[in-house]
Amino acid sequence: MKAAMFMHLIGAVIWIGGMFFAYFALRPAAVSLEPAQRFALWVATLERFFRWVWISIALILGSGFYMLAAIAQVTRVPLNIHAMLYVGVLMTLIFAYVFLLPFAALKQAVAGRDWEAGAAALATIRKAVAVNLALGLANVAVATMGQL
Repeated sequence: MKAAMFMHLIGAVIWIGGMFFAYFALRPAAVSLEPAQRFALWVATLERFFRWVWISIALILGSGFYMLAAIAQVTRVPLNIHAMLYVGVLMTLIFAYVFLLPFAALKQAVAGRDWEAGAAALATIRKAVAVNLALGLANVAVATMGQL
């Protein structure tokens, strides 16, 4: 169970920490760059980060379902565990949307040097990341504060 908890926490730290960094450090710093540099930076950064997010999702969901099954064998599953599961699945769906649609649009816009389309795609990604960051931090609160 401790190994599963470790994998769960590592996945959460990587995903939530990466979103926090992108939103509050990279985004403000990248604003001063010219569009070609700014959008190329975002594509390169997100390509690398999104690989880690997929790994994080596998760690979080795999370890989470393992721990859920272990808890369910011993006792009734508390509401806070259900809440974390549902929020985690929602976060995964939001990420999959970002990866499949606006991120693909951002890469296409950068390849075609269409900065207006790139800005629109990046704005959509930014909003989704803000939602997922809030959900992730809420999940941390639920995890650390215990039962609802």
